[in-house]
Amino acid sequence: MTKRNRLAPELVDGRQSPAALDIARGARRLLLSRGLASLTEVNLANGRRADILAIAQQGDIWIVEIKSSVEDFRGDHKWPQYREYCDRLFFAVDTSFPQGLLPVDTGLIVADRFGGEILREAPVHPLAAARRKALTTRIARVGALRLLALADPELRLEREAL
Repeated sequence: MTKRNRLAPELVDGRQSPAALDIARGARRLLLSRGLASLTEVNLANGRRADILAIAQQGDIWIVEIKSSVEDFRGDHKWPQYREYCDRLFFAVDTSFPQGLLPVDTGLIVADRFGGEILREAPVHPLAAARRKALTTRIARVGALRLLALADPELRLEREAL
């Protein structure tokens, strides 16, 4: 296992481009500065996988969808399905992304590997209590299992659980 795999197993599964990894890193730093803890690549109950799933101290849940290129955005028609799993939905892009392509009814984060900035706040769509409880439990379990995988790398945990 490489050093990067040991330090961030959820990020290194071969599906993310270097640009997407940089955007994710900066967006997560921004989220942390705003009081949100985050996980990447989290499977949702509808079969989709959130690029970043974050939770605030008060329990608010945000999803950040990373777009590393125009082609990535144009080829993705699943992003509206994330809205039912978060209080706020954001796109995160780098500075070269043409921001006018992104839907105006979502938040906008511009990020690089060093940090990010929210250029447009996402509208709030409060989750139902049962969905919030299920997502909070999912965040806790995924986070705990990822920590276990770091503490005991010889364990063979199912990728879907992480």
